[in-house]
Amino acid sequence: MQSILSSMRALALRQSTGDAVRRLHLTAISEAARKGTREKARKKKVKVEVKKVGFIPHNQRDKKINVKRADKHVDDSWKQVSKDDVYVGRYYRWPVYSVAEAIQCHRETHHPSMYNVPKAPLNVEIELNMQGEKATRFVDNFQRMAMIPHKFEHGEERKIIVFTKGNDELLEAREAGASLVGGVELIKDITGGELLLSDYQFIIAHPNILPELVALRGLMKRKFPNPKSETLGANLAEMIVKFSSGISYSATKDEYQQNFGLIAASVGPLDMDAQKLEENLKHLLQDINSMRPKREGKFITRVLLKSPPSSEQLKIDPFVYVPEMWDKSSAKVKRDEAKKQEEPAGTEAQEAVAAN
Repeated sequence: MQSILSSMRALALRQSTGDAVRRLHLTAISEAARKGTREKARKKKVKVEVKKVGFIPHNQRDKKINVKRADKHVDDSWKQVSKDDVYVGRYYRWPVYSVAEAIQCHRETHHPSMYNVPKAPLNVEIELNMQGEKATRFVDNFQRMAMIPHKFEHGEERKIIVFTKGNDELLEAREAGASLVGGVELIKDITGGELLLSDYQFIIAHPNILPELVALRGLMKRKFPNPKSETLGANLAEMIVKFSSGISYSATKDEYQQNFGLIAASVGPLDMDAQKLEENLKHLLQDINSMRPKREGKFITRVLLKSPPSSEQLKIDPFVYVPEMWDKSSAKVKRDEAKKQEEPAGTEAQEAVAAN
């Protein structure tokens, strides 16, 4: 009996001692202390490396920095017109030259007594308002070929391959200056791998060969002839002349200002007749104006004539050759005419795709 009582006293003592010890280790103070010790141990394990960054030029810094940029559309209509020949340019309007006057000014600076580059190219920079029909929409970047009346050496390799059937069409394409002309046999050579389409910059086709040409759609991809890009049509000679001697240009939106677009192209060398240069420029402006959106306001905002190596840029009035504002009635007439021209080729293209 005494042994049982002694064992019960020992068990009670052990339980009371365990509860006291447990309470001692579960207090809030001891828990906070242990937590702080663990955090210090973790920090010791992780070494923080401080990278030393030197000076970074402004054009190499992070592009995500929100910088307030100046509007690229130049509007100096609020400035006064200078009454003298010598003035501080930023306080007055840009002088507007006629094309003939601008050409003559560039010829004087490129005279043998100055720059001595009489055959320098006459370049044109055309600034566009890329605002679309809606405030949140903008005209997409586009690339076109403008047909000009007077040829000049553009310094580009332009190999043209033409697909057509019929002896008359084949002869017409060869006489117009196509690099390679053929029909069904030419399509077989390409599908067999004997000829590479990548060797040719432009692909033109007559509607009469469309059913057979559909077999090359996968190889041509975006280069597949269509009326919209003016590479599909019955007038092969006109298309070949346009793509071999026309002015190739592209309109590109600014990265930071979506409503500002720029086109840079050459209209001929300075030693070409001034009237021919002006006619080339006129046809280029008219081709660009055909891409204008259906909205009020200007599409072409400013045109500058340049000629390297001179840094001089002369402003001309483009609205002598194209309308300044969008004319709804004339645009409807042009759209109807374009639909009439595209209907025959378009229907044949759809029939060819459906047949295959």
